[in-house]
Amino acid sequence: MRKVMLPLSIPLTLLVFCLLSSTAQAQATRTWVSGVGSDANPCSRTNPCQTFAGAISKTAAGGEIDALDPADYGVVTITKAITIDGGGGQVASVLVSGGGNGILVQAGANDVVTLRNLRINGVEGTGAGGLNGIRYLSGAALHIQDCNIFGFTQDGINVATSANSALYATNIFVTNNGNGIQITPSAGFARAMLVQVRAQDNSGSGFLLYPGAGGGGTALIADSTSLGNATGISVNGGQLYLGNSSIVRNNVGVSITAGTVRSYKTNMIDANAAGDGTPLTGIPLN
Repeated sequence: MRKVMLPLSIPLTLLVFCLLSSTAQAQATRTWVSGVGSDANPCSRTNPCQTFAGAISKTAAGGEIDALDPADYGVVTITKAITIDGGGGQVASVLVSGGGNGILVQAGANDVVTLRNLRINGVEGTGAGGLNGIRYLSGAALHIQDCNIFGFTQDGINVATSANSALYATNIFVTNNGNGIQITPSAGFARAMLVQVRAQDNSGSGFLLYPGAGGGGTALIADSTSLGNATGISVNGGQLYLGNSSIVRNNVGVSITAGTVRSYKTNMIDANAAGDGTPLTGIPLN
């Protein structure tokens, strides 16, 4: 019996080793997508995948997915630390129909996710458009840079975390959504730094800070614009710091129902149709 089992155990060991090796090789630190690629490919530079969802399963935690050319790369759920870069100077887009989210971030407690150079389109006016451009449910931090998010029935960017989290958005356009950016943590503490964000023509608020009963939040808005929204800025809890920004030609300028706003004297709050809203006391610059 021993003479039979020993030879059989050797091929079995080799098989397990080969399976483990192939799994490890499937996870690359950098992968690529292309509009003419295939998700059956290994997502290499010369054999790219076609969608972000196809590439993310072949990308190691902490790695990066890069777009090679203009295309629709599809919706994706992110469950680990990763960077997705659409590449400068081209249209790397995510088109959303059927009432879903463009990018859902549901990462681990210590994971940092970066989204860069993307157009996220909710397909406004089709009757079956997207809910949220980016929905951030979990993860240590989410960085959004150089993105254009538009046409969503709920929010361009929706923060609905239940543990401590951080949103950093730089050079972002959020237009023609329900709200431009809504920060609504249900638990934990959410921090947000919004710099050079343009919130335009949203049917709700350009910026909405609204922590749930079990959550808290603080947001810095700097060098930004809220124009043509129903409400320029809405605060219903937490603390907002506002500096060097313009809240102009909305229906209502600023609405504060709870929480506090510290407005510095570099802001322009004017020409809002139904009034500039809650008076803000200017704070001298240090």
